[in-house]
Amino acid sequence: MNGYRISCQLNEMDFEVIHGFISSSYWAKGMPATTLHKALANSLCFAVLNQQDQTLAFARVITDKATFAYLADVFVRESERGKGLSKYLVEHIVSHEDLQGLRRFMLATQDAHSLYEKFGFNSVDENESKSLMQIRDPDVYLAN
Repeated sequence: MNGYRISCQLNEMDFEVIHGFISSSYWAKGMPATTLHKALANSLCFAVLNQQDQTLAFARVITDKATFAYLADVFVRESERGKGLSKYLVEHIVSHEDLQGLRRFMLATQDAHSLYEKFGFNSVDENESKSLMQIRDPDVYLAN
């Protein structure tokens, strides 16, 4: 996309923008900066940057780069929505060389199903959903 680029280099991303959005999101409300630093350092991260190198959109993938990946923490700054940045970002992620040939690529979303369906994601079928399990503590960041 003209005027935008995607970086996977953490040192090019604005941590304050990323932390500000994620720590106020419905999925990670209250996440401490130290926790996010650790998460980013151990993930494959993607940011959409403009010509001034401002972080406009972000996502990270937790992966072994061979069999499994989980797409997480996807956002586009409110002021930048409606410009196609989410499509640009997800298209880049699913075509990334380290994410090819995976057996499973997962994500969870409350409101962006139509975006991800354009790139091949679909709901887990009823039989398979019975085999998926989790340990979940949605208030873990609020307890600290």
